[in-house]
Amino acid sequence: MIIQRHSQDINTATGVMRTSVFRPVAEGQFPTIIFYSEIFQETSPITRSAQILASHGFVVLVPEIFHELNPIGTVLAYDDAGKDKGNADKFTKPLEAHDSDTQAMVEFTEQQAYCSNKVGVMGVCIGGHLAFRAALNNQVGAAFCLYPTDIHSNTLPCTQGNDSLTRSGDIKCPMVLVFGKQDPHVSAEGRVLIHQTLSQQASNFSWHEVNAQHAFMRDEGDRYDGALALQMYKMAIDFFHESLRP
Repeated sequence: MIIQRHSQDINTATGVMRTSVFRPVAEGQFPTIIFYSEIFQETSPITRSAQILASHGFVVLVPEIFHELNPIGTVLAYDDAGKDKGNADKFTKPLEAHDSDTQAMVEFTEQQAYCSNKVGVMGVCIGGHLAFRAALNNQVGAAFCLYPTDIHSNTLPCTQGNDSLTRSGDIKCPMVLVFGKQDPHVSAEGRVLIHQTLSQQASNFSWHEVNAQHAFMRDEGDRYDGALALQMYKMAIDFFHESLRP
């Protein structure tokens, strides 16, 4: 499908959140995918990922995940300074603020004539964690989480007992989790912990471990694996078509 894009400022409990909206030009109502970025916010690779998803018949929202901590429109570079700033933001913003961001986006979709009443979530790196976290929202119908960080380690700020792994038993929607075996950010032991926890809870999830490094989806840099990225896009699109369409 041919797609269009516009920016939308969404009011959240913690301030205005600039969000990019990608959607088909064609008339009609389409399921929504909230696409959570890496710590660098909406870089060019994130934009291209959103465009790919939208062109398959979805409304895709890309929020500025650290909107409280940066001027509107901030995009961090893939360098040491950008990494340091993004990680500082990651360890500053509490998960509860991400929860209210997700709820604000869900409510935004309810007000748009081009959105159906179906919402899925997807993300990479911390965005994979935020997609996992967003699945706690009972209005989210499907979650596709690519190499989600900090779930196993409980290193993101939150109130005690409100971390994502402890709360994972409250997730009712289907999930797909994908990890790279060569990803240093989520150890083999960490992957085992997440898998065992979800299995013990009889969660509705599928699990994939691939021979790839962290950020293998990012089409800039030395870790990009184009073949695996295409496979993941196909898997995600099929998953969302199955989960979010009548």
